[in-house]
Amino acid sequence: MKKLGFTSLFIFLFLSTPATAQYVPENISRQEMKKAEQWVDKTYKKLSQDEKLGQLFIVALYTNRGEAEIEKVRNMVSSDKIGGLILMQDDAAREINLVNEFQQKSGVPLMIGMDAEWGLFQRIPAAHKYPWAMTLGAIQDKELIKQMAAKIAEDCHRMGINWDFAPVVDVNTNPNNPIIGNRSFGSEVNNVVNSALSYAQGLQNGNILAAIKHFPGHGDTSTDSHLDLPVVSHNPERLNSVELAPFKALMDKGIGGVMVAHLYVPALEPAKGIPASVSKNIITGLLKNKLGYKGLIITDALNMGAVANKYKPGELDAMAFKAGNDIMLFSQGVAEGKKLIQKSIDNGEIPQSRVEESVRKILLTKYFLGLDRYEPKNPENISSDLNNDTHETLVRNLYSNAVTLLKNDRNLLPLGRSTIYYVPLEEGPYQTFANRLGNNIIIKKAGEINTIPANSTVIAGFHKDNSTAYKPYKISDAAKKTLADLTKNQNVILTVFGSPYALKDIDISKVPTVLVAYENNDDSMTATADALNGKTVIHGRLPVVVNDSLKPGMGIDLK
Repeated sequence: MKKLGFTSLFIFLFLSTPATAQYVPENISRQEMKKAEQWVDKTYKKLSQDEKLGQLFIVALYTNRGEAEIEKVRNMVSSDKIGGLILMQDDAAREINLVNEFQQKSGVPLMIGMDAEWGLFQRIPAAHKYPWAMTLGAIQDKELIKQMAAKIAEDCHRMGINWDFAPVVDVNTNPNNPIIGNRSFGSEVNNVVNSALSYAQGLQNGNILAAIKHFPGHGDTSTDSHLDLPVVSHNPERLNSVELAPFKALMDKGIGGVMVAHLYVPALEPAKGIPASVSKNIITGLLKNKLGYKGLIITDALNMGAVANKYKPGELDAMAFKAGNDIMLFSQGVAEGKKLIQKSIDNGEIPQSRVEESVRKILLTKYFLGLDRYEPKNPENISSDLNNDTHETLVRNLYSNAVTLLKNDRNLLPLGRSTIYYVPLEEGPYQTFANRLGNNIIIKKAGEINTIPANSTVIAGFHKDNSTAYKPYKISDAAKKTLADLTKNQNVILTVFGSPYALKDIDISKVPTVLVAYENNDDSMTATADALNGKTVIHGRLPVVVNDSLKPGMGIDLK
């Protein structure tokens, strides 16, 4: 059979059905398409086999692990000819300088990625934090999510980042999921799809590549894949209707990447214990052949315990490529992986055409992201550029639109001008919320509730730790008791500054007013206080199943 030449491959990628096309900027001209073809063809022909294999690897760059770690990456850029970097913690200016250096040294422009689901703050503390996906799932105007993603794209460009490994499209049907939870838009497929599409479009309209993850669906797991291999044991019918549904709905929308999870899914992979990320049945058989996806396919990080504890570095990379991945992310053994991939090619286990297919896709994406004409970034003022008033205004509007009113039985909201008591509960900070409420607020600690006059309006604030997306959401027994005591003779407004799952085992039948604010940070507390005071409209909707009485879509509009 005649080998598929680049011109044929190019036509196949771009003129076949929408589900097969990889990332292409909107409104691109025929002339620009021809330029792309010429650049990819010219670049590919210049590469040695070793350099072609190098394009398949993205390694991690940390700036907080010392010079030896940085020197190791520097050597991989020069010697192993790697295809890209994933930026980790934490010095933005240092990262910019290193990316500038490495881009100059690399024969082929490097793809620079980052896990920035809630913005660059996820890796760079100096940046402004955007809301978690769970919070965004409560927002009804999905155009706001697109605006947020556009701002994240702007921040990425400022850092020299080309690929945001987001959004998560896992349908979080398991409240006890230890690793997805707040990272999911919710437990309803349609909400996940609509939210994720807005997010991906906001990124890619700003010429930052998106990656929907974690294929084939990480939403109903009870194990953290960073530690061990989760099992998703649903039958094919359930997988098709829930776990796989967002991926199928989004694959024909031009989204440039799919990230494959380290999950064992027996219904899709008959060989026991084989993770999806190295399963040919799942990646080539399902994702590429059955679903027709031809964008970039990338593994989840290969240093994660689910796979790193079971396979040797290099061996894991070769298995992942053989299964159908284009890019091995966070490789722990680039040189070994390249040798094993080449050995499989020499043995006839992997055709050379697989290398050509993946490398040409990677090069084409790099061209469309503007990497053929990379310009160094300036590290000066980077912290203020990533965290300023424009970020704050946008983020507070997002939190304002997410606030969800589940009950308002006695019309306690919006708040009046009479004296209101405030009882902060749980371990998180609360002072910003109390200050924003106004001068007529009297703060009482849990041990002082007996001093509050009967029939007063009392706000009980469950302020959970907001330092990471993975903190436990459960409410302490002491806080539950304080809430129950308050409801005996007070008009209680319960405000949850944390996951809506916090309400899972709380009896709210005697609580007249209940709000979910989703997160406990200054932006969220400010937006929520304004909502309680009637300064902004409340129209968020619950994005997840909490229990039998609190279902997705619940929420009361309050003008």
